[in-house]
Amino acid sequence: MIIETLSTFPSMYDSVMGTSMMRIAQEKGILQFHAHDLRDWTHDRHRTTDDDPYGGGDGLVMKCEPIFEAYEDILPRNPATSGHLPVLRPHTIFLSPAGQPFDDALATELAQEERLLFVCGHYEGIDERAYALADRTISLGDYVLTSGELASMVIIDAVVRKLPGVLGAETGALGESFADGLLEYPQYTRPAVFRGVEVPPVLLSGDHARVARWRRDMSLERTARLRPDLLDGVDLSPADREFLKSLSTEPGV
Repeated sequence: MIIETLSTFPSMYDSVMGTSMMRIAQEKGILQFHAHDLRDWTHDRHRTTDDDPYGGGDGLVMKCEPIFEAYEDILPRNPATSGHLPVLRPHTIFLSPAGQPFDDALATELAQEERLLFVCGHYEGIDERAYALADRTISLGDYVLTSGELASMVIIDAVVRKLPGVLGAETGALGESFADGLLEYPQYTRPAVFRGVEVPPVLLSGDHARVARWRRDMSLERTARLRPDLLDGVDLSPADREFLKSLSTEPGV
């Protein structure tokens, strides 16, 4: 996958994209990443990317001219090849509180794309005319961040970990929270007993079928307790329904 970003602070990506899973994904050749500096498409000595809002008000608004120029320059590039293959058009994403809420299903959908371009806003927002370039506008949630760079980092991380080989196995992300609509089951490692608290015996049994059932039940229990709204979208088996029914009969539940 090719992932590019367009922003006024491209150095913000240095730490996130240069460490841990993101660094390994690039070293394996699974991911190619480039952060473009929007100021490279300005034409004044101050490299201005923002201006006062029409109609008055506080703050500054990002100008549409450099965004359009940058997009039109970036679009025909083919970062993955030496130019011998057809241009791979980027799926262009803007970040905005007015966008589609981001979730695991959307991360899975974006992981199917071959080239992503994130256009990151700052200040009071982006001139509305620039959104004509967007294939999709995404929101992380009902709150405001300092910049689109921060939001894009979260989305990039969630997407890249779904790419085959990034987590070391084809099924590496299948057991994580939200992969099947549920929160993930509790995890344990050595020691088997710590300060009097034991690891659940089933995890030490070596019985893979029992372990799988326990993990499923714990995912159901945790989801029912913490995010019951998620259960409406989960495909529940008869065993799942029986387990959830048993929870409702327990004291204090």
